[in-house]
Amino acid sequence: MIAPMKLRSRRSKLFTFEKPVPEKRKVPRRIMMVGYSDAQILDITGPLEVFARTSRWLIDEGFASEPAYQLTLVARRSGRFTTSSGLRLVADCSLDETSPSIDTLIVAGGLGAWAALRDRELIEFLRRSAPRARRVCSVCTGAFILAEACLLDGRSATTHWRACRELANRYPRVKVESDPIFVRDGNVFTSAGVTAGIDLALALVEEDHGRRVALAVARELVMFLRRPGGQSQFSVQLTAQAADREPIRDLQAWIVDNPGADLAVAKLARRAAMSARNFARVFARETGLTPADFVEQTRVEAARRRLEESSDGIEAIVAACGFGTRESMRRAFVRRLGVAPSAYRARFRSSDAA
Repeated sequence: MIAPMKLRSRRSKLFTFEKPVPEKRKVPRRIMMVGYSDAQILDITGPLEVFARTSRWLIDEGFASEPAYQLTLVARRSGRFTTSSGLRLVADCSLDETSPSIDTLIVAGGLGAWAALRDRELIEFLRRSAPRARRVCSVCTGAFILAEACLLDGRSATTHWRACRELANRYPRVKVESDPIFVRDGNVFTSAGVTAGIDLALALVEEDHGRRVALAVARELVMFLRRPGGQSQFSVQLTAQAADREPIRDLQAWIVDNPGADLAVAKLARRAAMSARNFARVFARETGLTPADFVEQTRVEAARRRLEESSDGIEAIVAACGFGTRESMRRAFVRRLGVAPSAYRARFRSSDAA
């Protein structure tokens, strides 16, 4: 068997890390992941890999001498269980064998979540364990399990977009937010579907070790962007329906690629070889959005990306994204995101763009 190659990360030249103040704590933070039969494997392995990679990165870079996190996978019974993909994982311990020391308790989601709701032993375990955990989290439909244990009562929460309505109907005391990548309410965190659990784990790493460490770990994982919780689960391309008619579908793609172009309805209608009135009617029927709504959402998303990822000035972004004036862009941001562009950049801008 070939021994695995040890990869030592190199500090990015984009910014300089300062040695963090050593923690006074002498023990690693215990991350306890709760799995069960037919759980979604990435709900479990995605967040755990973030914490494991953080421990390795801190040691490799000389910021720590011991792992920052200790990972435990717990299930109703110790040993192997089968995930929804058919692959099997091995639980370190059973519910009644867990350590009383828990820093972060995470519940996975997946097809098996519906059966897990009826597992009274699991639900009681969560009710007993949550008060002694610093943070309680769920990934995807794991939010249903937290809700069944009454841990989301009176709190805001999210889950996979497809399950948000059911979560709200089944647990009316939970304030369900269908859009965000993840939601924090006090010490309780819930994330959207599947890969959003990785975003949540990176946010927890940021809380523990700072933004620069979280961004460095995201790069180690070859993630394009660490998405903040307030961002939408969907891009405008996914939110809008894909048109059945080829001219409209092609036009949607062209608009996304050219947000700075003249996207007036008359111009778009000519590009689709239709009259303006017929084009507006067909576009709305095919996509579920008016042409003006689709254009504005596309421009806001394009500007949002530039604000996050680049050091471009506001005027340059206004021009590149087709807003015309700073005020037009500000109004669109407030309308769509509830925040002005400058405030959005201050909150979500990557350190690499500074």
